[in-house]
Amino acid sequence: MTLFERIDAGEIPADIVFKNDDVLAFRDIHPQAPVHILVVPRRVIPRLGEAGEADTTLLGKLLLAAKDIAKSEGLADSGYRLVINHGPHAGESVPHLHLHILGGRPMDWPPG
Repeated sequence: MTLFERIDAGEIPADIVFKNDDVLAFRDIHPQAPVHILVVPRRVIPRLGEAGEADTTLLGKLLLAAKDIAKSEGLADSGYRLVINHGPHAGESVPHLHLHILGGRPMDWPPG
């Protein structure tokens, strides 16, 4: 069971900001910006590279949830960044696909 599944099951506390049948979102415990929220599919997809055609709708729901959460957090006008880490060189630490919503400050480019 992944860390995110344990959060979803209520075994590990989290500051949950959104939850429906498909998506869970909560504040990162080590924020990298004033707003740092993880958006997670409740059905485990280990990483984006393992998503398939059957995951198309769920992936769309993740993006739409991220958009709605960013708006509810007051980021829609100033802007925000969505990040998906894939693999160890990208900083992936939990093998459960998730989006990072980062906002509340200017973002530099390139990010790494």
